[in-house]
Amino acid sequence: MCGILGYISSKSDDKSTLESSLETIQHRGPDDFGYYQASFGAIGMRRLSIIDVSGGHQPIFNEDKKISVVFNGEIYNYKVLIQQLEARGHIFNTKSDTEVLVHLYEEYGTNMCQFLRGMFVFAILDERNQTMLVARDRFGKKPLYYLQHQKEVFFASELKALRYIAQARGIALTISEQAIYDYLSFGVVPQPSTIYKEVACLPAASYMVIDAASLKITQYWKLDYAPKLELSYADATDRVRELTSESVRLRLRSDVPLGIFLSGGVDSSVVAYEAAKEVGETLQTFTVKMGAAEFDESPIATQTAQILGVNNTILPLEMNPLVGLQKIVQHYDQPYADSSAIPSLEISRLARQHVTVVLNGDGGDEIFGGYRRYLAAQRLASLSWVPSGIAKAGASLLESVAQSRRSGFGFAARFARGLAQSPAERYLTWTADMLLDSDKRSIWTGTTVLATERLLEAEIAKLRGLSDLDQQMALDARFNLLSDLLVKMDMATMAYSLEGRSPFMDHILAETVARLPDQYKVGKTTKQILKDAYADKLPLIVTSGAKRGFEIPLEAWLEGSLRSLFQDTLGSASSKVSTFLEPAFIQGILSRSILKDRNWKYIAYSLLVLEMWLQEYA
Repeated sequence: MCGILGYISSKSDDKSTLESSLETIQHRGPDDFGYYQASFGAIGMRRLSIIDVSGGHQPIFNEDKKISVVFNGEIYNYKVLIQQLEARGHIFNTKSDTEVLVHLYEEYGTNMCQFLRGMFVFAILDERNQTMLVARDRFGKKPLYYLQHQKEVFFASELKALRYIAQARGIALTISEQAIYDYLSFGVVPQPSTIYKEVACLPAASYMVIDAASLKITQYWKLDYAPKLELSYADATDRVRELTSESVRLRLRSDVPLGIFLSGGVDSSVVAYEAAKEVGETLQTFTVKMGAAEFDESPIATQTAQILGVNNTILPLEMNPLVGLQKIVQHYDQPYADSSAIPSLEISRLARQHVTVVLNGDGGDEIFGGYRRYLAAQRLASLSWVPSGIAKAGASLLESVAQSRRSGFGFAARFARGLAQSPAERYLTWTADMLLDSDKRSIWTGTTVLATERLLEAEIAKLRGLSDLDQQMALDARFNLLSDLLVKMDMATMAYSLEGRSPFMDHILAETVARLPDQYKVGKTTKQILKDAYADKLPLIVTSGAKRGFEIPLEAWLEGSLRSLFQDTLGSASSKVSTFLEPAFIQGILSRSILKDRNWKYIAYSLLVLEMWLQEYA
């Protein structure tokens, strides 16, 4: 696991600039440093040593030293690939998974990604034809940002490294008002955009080839939901167990201490069960203990650990909301309003005191169908006849009796509201439930921008012919997972030099589950097949209990410890957010007098994060 960067340029560059920019992402790799400069470009890295600790120094070269690579991530099938490549005459000088990349490139060129099973961003510098190949894993678990300026291209694992390079080279980075406009609907900046006009993300499942004259991006994979597999439910259940077991086993390879994040939910419990089968009682699991009982999953996780016979460590989570918020603004590089990033940072800090690698249950909801909105999507077609006026009236009635947004009535109200909306609006309502274009047009005071719904409409057009459930899940993988959840975990863990691995995001497992019949994934309950596959392995309260999200008391924070900051920053006449939004709207959010049917706490928190980010970086 590392932080990488590089560039292609016809200009000679000051080596110290690139080395200093690498220092801004030292947290991603405190164990080692590497750099190689050719006549047309350079690559560099900061290394967190996981595999072949002593011998895996990067960059790594091929036999004739004409091809070199820097790499962030893990290739889980590297041992098989080494055997295949050695059989074809390649000579390996290390035991590192990184070295596989240069030899695969020699054999297959830009087609090499199809052979990789893992999470990765890598940059291969080819001095034979003066090009750079930069590639990102299928789901986008590892980040890569790039800046194209005139005939130069710079790239890095985090925006802060590119900010340093831009400043050193005198390249102006300007705030993207379109990114802010989209952020107000998602709570994050949707990839491949970033908060800067000049910087973009390399899309997931894509590679780019760069030379002195061009930059070309190619998508090499997508998750297909059709045609459906013709498997009995019993055979499908067996296949899910088989692939999940294999995925976990591959992710247990490590030359440094490894553990499991174990919550009270089914996803992390399944991962812990499969890991315990391989490791036994020496397996270390880590469980967060929250102060508020309604958010505390430690009693359930403790019970699971006892049944599995593993060593469970309770991590008491004591959060300072103000300090946590400041860390998010400073570390995450762009406005990021998922408040669970605050405890994620703290958990990563605590876990790093014990291990260097943790497995988690991330992706289980998106792959197996774990959200309540999937139940709604499955019922959407049968209710398409409901007139929009009746749906709106029903939503208003349900909202009037709902005690909270997450209550049964609150969920039903959002479901009814979605029935009266376009598919793009419905997606936003059923997920973040923030601002739609119809809301923003009347309050936006910035420059001309495009409707955020355009992003969703473009993706929905690609999904025609799929069921409503598959469309909802595909959109979640494209937006919610890619730009929110994966960013949260990568940035939180790497802030403390901790590697996070996600077995449910193995592409072979995901390809199989995606093509299962809808009712296998979402039947009488969410994640039906995963729960049934492990019903006799885990406590009943885990497999049949209510879904528990990793939540914090955000509303209480906004009314309590963050109240002064919230009121003073957003309510100030010099508020930077008021550059983009009508002051009357901001005051309405502060007083809770508007948008009472929406996710007020998320909207309010997102404005606070945006204001603090603008004050820090604009």
